[in-house]
Amino acid sequence: MRTDYSKPAEIMASRKWYVVDARDMVLGRLASNVARILQGKHKPNYAPHQDVGDFVVVINAEKVRLTGNKMDQKTYFRHSGYPGGEKIIPFRRMISRKPEYVIEHAVRLMLPKNALGRKMFKKLKVYAGDQHPHEAQRPEPITFE
Repeated sequence: MRTDYSKPAEIMASRKWYVVDARDMVLGRLASNVARILQGKHKPNYAPHQDVGDFVVVINAEKVRLTGNKMDQKTYFRHSGYPGGEKIIPFRRMISRKPEYVIEHAVRLMLPKNALGRKMFKKLKVYAGDQHPHEAQRPEPITFE
């Protein structure tokens, strides 16, 4: 038996665009499903060393929800590099200021941590409202259970 791998031209021709409405979806479940599509794990020609995934447009990022008490307890951490330069931002403030970042951050952490993962992440487009500029690509709506 021979394993057939997709050529780059075949991969580019088979790429699709999907649009996901994040309204009232749980953040972690949304992120894991989006990461699966970006990696191409939903396709029969998936290979871990190739980027065979599709493009994903996420709309209504500001309406994503969390379960339990995470709305009050979840925080985002970053450091300036200077002593005492920690910045800890609660989820409520982050979702009101940068709702796109919340989904991008969750998806980025679920992708491979290498050059291929960075390439996959570029196929994710997140928008706070319900409008997006990708109508020309005719994205198909997709729902997750």
